[in-house]
Amino acid sequence: MTSSALICSMPAVGHVGPLLVVATELQRRGWDVRLLTGARYRSMVEAAGIRFLPLPPEADTLDDIGTGDDVRERGLATINRGVERAFLDPAGPAAATLEHVLAEEPVDVVLHDMLFLGVQTLFGRPRSERPLTVMCGITAAGFSSRDTPPYGLGITPLRQPVLNRLRNRVLGVTAKAVLRPVHRSLDLFLAGVGAPPLNGAFFMDVLSRSDLLAQFTVEEFEYPRTDAPDNLRFYGPMATAAARPTPAPAWFDELDPALPLVHVTQGTVANTDYREVIEPTLTALADLPVQVAVTTGGRAVETLPPLPANAFAASYLPYDELLARTSVLVTNGGYGGLHHAMRHGVPIVIAGDSEDKVETSARVQHAGVGVNLRTGRPTPDAIRSAVQRILGDPRYAARARAIGDAIEAAPGAVGLVDDVEAMVAARA
Repeated sequence: MTSSALICSMPAVGHVGPLLVVATELQRRGWDVRLLTGARYRSMVEAAGIRFLPLPPEADTLDDIGTGDDVRERGLATINRGVERAFLDPAGPAAATLEHVLAEEPVDVVLHDMLFLGVQTLFGRPRSERPLTVMCGITAAGFSSRDTPPYGLGITPLRQPVLNRLRNRVLGVTAKAVLRPVHRSLDLFLAGVGAPPLNGAFFMDVLSRSDLLAQFTVEEFEYPRTDAPDNLRFYGPMATAAARPTPAPAWFDELDPALPLVHVTQGTVANTDYREVIEPTLTALADLPVQVAVTTGGRAVETLPPLPANAFAASYLPYDELLARTSVLVTNGGYGGLHHAMRHGVPIVIAGDSEDKVETSARVQHAGVGVNLRTGRPTPDAIRSAVQRILGDPRYAARARAIGDAIEAAPGAVGLVDDVEAMVAARA
């Protein structure tokens, strides 16, 4: 009998892309797979040969947060109204859609990204009466621990265990007080779908209810937790292959191999305002003995500010070739992009304080793979100092290479599907 899976992804390319890698591996093994996400990802899902299901408009909102005239939430706003908008507002419609889809066509396993809170509707019934569930960690892990500060603060663990745990306990109380409206809204949602209440837990701990917690990174890039859930596993990043190889621009082979190459990007989402990272980086490095490669994440190169003599630009670049010759990456911190850089042993200057980037930035700092500028709008002086610091200290590149080795050894989608199949077999 064919096993079946429903994959639930909130509508953002950084969510859909990694989950499509898992969907493709499941389907390769003969599973019947459907993917539930936003309408604008239909072509992306169907091009991968996966059956597409649309979220209702009320839950198809994540992509639109922080675009156009909307302002991305930063700082404490990220973990207040930002949490409600991204995490809670779509939850009710997503839960109703999930229930409807499963009533029409039951499945063995539901895999969901960490923002797909609608999956909580399944936890109001006995485990034997619901599908198995797999939480897919497409960004930094948010589970509470005595060894880590609360998620969303961007604070790294202290090196002294006793002091660290005392500090984290105080921060935990403070975070719950600051986020009281979020916890109240979440409890109302949980009650509405018949799921267990928080019972005083931190809001991110609802994620640990799934049967398997599949984190899409390696242990070396995540905070150590002596009290981690028993069902937490690390699979490494779900690397996506480009649909079509990106051709290299004419200037690519003219780069001087004797000079360090710094790559700067704001990714493909938060790339509408070059004044955040790209423009100050160009200014910072204009008179240094380096070369700078800029990508616009799909926007026209003509939208960039004037380039200094040592800078070169393209909408996209052949990333593996680029990173193979890159000395430093300057970025606003997308989870997938960070892992792509570390896979190639490239150290990082990170400037992100919106969405989940405050937490990914903190991981870069804690893992020793780069410099955290602690802002989404760094000054040229801060960027210049960070780039020079990394170029002058080989320990950053060495640490990035070590994590890159761990990524290469990670089980990936194959290992995740092995474990999912074992879960299904154990239940039979």
